[in-house]
Amino acid sequence: MRRELRPAIVAMVVFTVLTGLVYPLAMTGLAQVLFPRPAHGSLLSRDGHAIGSTLIGQPFDDPKYFWGRLSATSPFSYNASASSGSNLGPTSKALREAVAGRVAALRAADLQATGPVPVDLVTAASASGLDPDISPAAADYQVRRVARVRGISEQTVRQLVRQSTAGREFGVLGEPRVNVLELNLRLDGLR
Repeated sequence: MRRELRPAIVAMVVFTVLTGLVYPLAMTGLAQVLFPRPAHGSLLSRDGHAIGSTLIGQPFDDPKYFWGRLSATSPFSYNASASSGSNLGPTSKALREAVAGRVAALRAADLQATGPVPVDLVTAASASGLDPDISPAAADYQVRRVARVRGISEQTVRQLVRQSTAGREFGVLGEPRVNVLELNLRLDGLR
């Protein structure tokens, strides 16, 4: 029995050290060297203080800012420790009612907005509930409200949206997107 038990214990210790210590440390070190910004959470700083991450959405509800996608996390929006989706299907009565309420809230925030409300501003939250990006159409929908509240031209705000729009990854993957935090920081930088 000892003959069989000893190799099993040695193998467990060796693999625990390799996969639980050596491999994670090697991957962390490699990430720090090859991808330092993402490895540190893609944090954005102002005056030496971290104010957010480009990888995790943040709640914005002030009319002078662009608003992001909805978050399904709890107990508060964009809770990075509680990533989840809403799991409401397209035939869900609760989803239809929620969308109607969200459309009404967006229309009330900008009475001059007459076009269709972009789907990513009103439908169920992103798969993780933490999405930091919106579509260019969702940003464009909000331009008039942000410009009016800030007292700047729509042209200036549209230019910031264009500057903040990222294309498809490698030119083919995904859709164009606008990082809400980066766009709002550019707006604040206009002062």
